[in-house]
Amino acid sequence: MEEDTYRTIEAPSEGLYKEKGSKFIALAYPVYTEEEVKEVMADLKKKYYDARHHCYAYSLGADKSRYRANDDGEPNHSAGDPILGQIRSADLSNVLIAVIRYFGGTKLGVSGLINAYKTASADAIEHATIVEKHETVLLQAHYAYPQMNDVMSLVKEYNLDVREQHFELDCRLTLEVRRKLEEEITTRLEEVDGVQVSVKG
Repeated sequence: MEEDTYRTIEAPSEGLYKEKGSKFIALAYPVYTEEEVKEVMADLKKKYYDARHHCYAYSLGADKSRYRANDDGEPNHSAGDPILGQIRSADLSNVLIAVIRYFGGTKLGVSGLINAYKTASADAIEHATIVEKHETVLLQAHYAYPQMNDVMSLVKEYNLDVREQHFELDCRLTLEVRRKLEEEITTRLEEVDGVQVSVKG
């Protein structure tokens, strides 16, 4: 796999594990930023407000360099790490897995907890569709209306995803570009007279 390529999940998925009355609901989400992780976790805490623990782990970036595991009150390394371990063993990135625990009255012990969080996470991954993606950046091109044809033919040539467009006398286009092509596409766009390109984000 090339260095800007990574495996992730296509859409949210769910897994479940039950042990001695405790219920572990695993929810996996495709995410791209820490901000998104915070938003998803805030929503889950509202939705499952009556659960005892909301543990999670995530991995971000094609190089998987940004990651975190959170035990949310469970014994150290008994929840977040096993979740992160499943993300890593499936070789996934840009993914968040949260496991919501409803306590069933019987303690499971650390090894029981590790197994529960690991199994619930594995189940969520099992139910997900795994896809290969490329790391991308958003480029914003500003240009005058007469340059429209030249800009659009480059968009077509590289088969770029247009995220936002604004066509008036002053035109603005937000393009999703594969990271390894960022420099090449920026140069090609700026070769068109009067086009200015900046990275959005």
